[in-house]
Amino acid sequence: MDETKGRVKEAVGDLTNDPDKKREGQADRAGASVKEFAENAKDKVDDAVDKLKDKRD
Repeated sequence: MDETKGRVKEAVGDLTNDPDKKREGQADRAGASVKEFAENAKDKVDDAVDKLKDKRD
């Protein structure tokens, strides 16, 4: 969702020649990438913990 919002803001900035709006869109897209990376890392850690719990049982 944030990726799409960022792309829209960036496009609006391009169309309206508004560099602030374009930068805001780029920041939204970068934030979405960081958020996705963190969620993937959390999922991998959760999977590793589950595997360790299964081995212990």
